Amino acid sequence: MAKEKPNMNVIFVGHVDAGKSTTVGRLMFDSGAVSEQEMKKLKEEAEKNGKAGFEFAYVMDKIKEERERGVTIDLAYKKIMTQKYQITIIDAPGHRDFVKNMITGASQADAAFLVVAATTGIEPQTKEHLWLLRTMGVQNICVWINKMDAVNYDQSKFEKIKEEASALLKTVGYKLEKVNFIAGSGQKGDNVAKKSTNMPWYNGPTLMEQFDLFPQPELPTNLPLRMPVQDVYEITGIGTVPVGKIETGIMRPNQKVIVLPGRTGKGALGEIKSVEMHHESLPEALAGDNVGVNIRGVGKKDIARGDVICDASKPVPVVEEFIAQIAVINHPTVLAKGYTPVFHVHTAQVPCKFVELIEQIDPRTGQVVKTNPDFLKNGDVAKVRIQPQGNLCLETQKENPYMARFAVRDAGQTVAAGMCIEITKQKQF
Repeated sequence: MAKEKPNMNVIFVGHVDAGKSTTVGRLMFDSGAVSEQEMKKLKEEAEKNGKAGFEFAYVMDKIKEERERGVTIDLAYKKIMTQKYQITIIDAPGHRDFVKNMITGASQADAAFLVVAATTGIEPQTKEHLWLLRTMGVQNICVWINKMDAVNYDQSKFEKIKEEASALLKTVGYKLEKVNFIAGSGQKGDNVAKKSTNMPWYNGPTLMEQFDLFPQPELPTNLPLRMPVQDVYEITGIGTVPVGKIETGIMRPNQKVIVLPGRTGKGALGEIKSVEMHHESLPEALAGDNVGVNIRGVGKKDIARGDVICDASKPVPVVEEFIAQIAVINHPTVLAKGYTPVFHVHTAQVPCKFVELIEQIDPRTGQVVKTNPDFLKNGDVAKVRIQPQGNLCLETQKENPYMARFAVRDAGQTVAAGMCIEITKQKQF
C-alpha cells in the first residue's frame, strides 16, 4: 500500500503542568483518532481514580502503558490525518525523565508545539526546552497558549505571554515572523480542532490547522542509511524487532546493513528481512519514517537502544575524539576541562570528557572572543574537544547534520547542547 500523505513528526514540549497530555488527548478525540467509546471508558476511569477532567491526559498515558507492555511495536502513538499530512505525535509528555525523552523526541521532530499555560506563563524550564529544540535542529515551531479558559479567555493575558515568549524565541534564534501563537484550551477544546467561540478577538489558526501550516519536511534520502535504535522488542513469531526513526537514507528488505557500535563495539552485520510501519510491511521506508525492522543475522544480544543501523557499505563512524560547537545552557557553576557528563546523541547516552576548551565564540557574530578559556559559563558558546568514554557513533554537521547533534546532561539537568563539527580520531577495529 502506498503512503498517501507525507509523514510529519511533531513534538509537544512544555512545562509539566502546562497541559500537554490533555491537549494531545483532546486532539486525538476531536480528530477521531480516539473513539467516543474509548473516551467514555477513560472518563469513567479518571473519575474512579479521583481525577475527573483528566480523561484526555489518560489517552496518552494509556498508550504509554501499552508501549511498556510491548503490545505494539509502533514508536508512534497515534496517527492524526490532516488535509496535508499523516501526523505522528512523539514523546510521552510530563514525567521526571521527560527531558531525556524529549531529547530523543526532539532529535526526531520536524516541528514542535511549545505549550505554555496562560495561568503561569513562561517557566524557567521553557528556555531550556527552546534551546534544545533549536540545537536539535527543529526549525518549525508554534506556541500553544493553553488553559485560556482558566483566565476567562482574557486577551491581555494572551498578549502578555506572547510578548514574553517572543523575547525568548528571539534570544534562541527563531524568526518571529514564522511563529504562530495560538490561544486555546485543551481541556475545553477551544481552538484545538474547532474554532473557539469564546475568543472572538483571536483570528489565527486552530491547532489542527497549524499542522498544515508547517512546511513539508525535506527528506534526506540522498544520505546513507542511518537508523538510531530507540527500543528493541522481542515479538512472538517474528523475533528481535528494533524500532526507531530512520534519520537519513532509505531502508529496503534484503539490504545489507551493519549495526554500530553494537554490543561488542565492532558492529554486527545483517540483512533486512522486513520493515514495518503502523503494522504494515513496506517495500521501502524513507528518512523520517518511524519503523520496526527485523534483521536476518542480528539477535537480541547484538543490538540495543543507542545503536545505529547503517548501510553496510557506508558505516557511521565510531569516534575516539571529536570537536564540537556547544552552547552552555544550564550549568550550576562553570564548565572546565576534565568535566565528564553524559552526552545524549540521537538515541545513545555515553559519558564524554571535555579534554580541551579550544575557543569561546560570540553567538551573535560567530567571532572568536577568547582562545583556550579556563572555563565556560551559562550562555557561552564554544568550540571544544571531546573524548567519549565508551563507543559512540557520530557524524559531522557537514557530512550528516541528523547524526551530529547532541545534548549534554548532568544530575537531571541539560547542561549544554551542541553539534559535532570535526571528527579528529576514529576508532580502528
